[in-house]
Amino acid sequence: SERVQLHKSIDLSSSYDFENLVISQLAVRVLCNLYILPVISDRSQKIIAKSRRRASNDIDSKLKQYSILDNYLSKRPKCRLECHLIRSKKYPNTSVNIIYDVAHNDDGIKSKGIRHLIKIMNDFGDVVVVAPNKPQSAMGHAISLERVLRCDRINIDNGSHLEYSCNGTPADCVKLALNKILHFKPDLIVSGINHGSNSSINVIYSGTVAAAIEGALNGIPAIAFSLLDYSADADFTETDKYIREIVAKIFSNKFKNNICLNVNFPKPIQGRKIKGIKICRQANANWNEEFDERIDPKGRKYYWLAGNFVNNDEETDTDEWALNNHYVSIVPISFDLTDYNLKDYLTSKLNE
Repeated sequence: SERVQLHKSIDLSSSYDFENLVISQLAVRVLCNLYILPVISDRSQKIIAKSRRRASNDIDSKLKQYSILDNYLSKRPKCRLECHLIRSKKYPNTSVNIIYDVAHNDDGIKSKGIRHLIKIMNDFGDVVVVAPNKPQSAMGHAISLERVLRCDRINIDNGSHLEYSCNGTPADCVKLALNKILHFKPDLIVSGINHGSNSSINVIYSGTVAAAIEGALNGIPAIAFSLLDYSADADFTETDKYIREIVAKIFSNKFKNNICLNVNFPKPIQGRKIKGIKICRQANANWNEEFDERIDPKGRKYYWLAGNFVNNDEETDTDEWALNNHYVSIVPISFDLTDYNLKDYLTSKLNE
């Protein structure tokens, strides 16, 4: 399998605090006897040994999923630490050595959906969360051009993941993650879990799906997850099994790098279990929109957008059919909006 090599030079001529040694966001327990040169002073050896004892207990908890093979000893005044990160013990069939996931959603970084997804993804690899600091529903693929973007390191839940809260849109979050926060290309981008449907025509308006598409635009496999429950306290328990199954299959199969999946889960119903997974096409549906017109205290008109969702598609191969029949729907989506049938038709007509 492909091997990831990470290098860091350590100057042993001065004391070094191994407690602060972090390689690509993954804390590594340093076995000092492998790397200390015999020419360093007794004082330096004592300092390093003390740091190792302090660091060992703190860092053990970071090594839940990966084994670390440290096998390089240099004879120069500076030694190089070479770490080989091998496969996850919990998911031995994955085809990568170390998995970096970037998680996003459009309901805000504190929403129950993204917190649930983070816990699941922590079992697959190192997770970096970059998400909006407030709800960004129906933002679509909007990006910020007329305002500055800020991205702050935060810590909401305990875990091995890193978290950043951004004042931008979901698409902004992915762009910032790939260009400024990460210094490598992640193996996967996941977005969600969205509170509410992103099936059918809703995919056009969804910030959750836009974050996944932004990842695919950059040649990174991406998945958007949504649950058909808009309540803030939605129950995501039943999604666990299927999220793990879908993510594991993405890693264990050689899909093209720009694969993008729109995954929707039916609303939980007591006493009724999800029947399985259906690979679907996007249903032909639309919104019959209405605007609720009101008057503010200053006598000016303002409007609230409302409407009814109308499914015009009765076929059984659509995402709407799958969700209505209590299946998980998966729709492979593309950012190429070309209508190829119409293109061929126009070409034939214009060449007559």
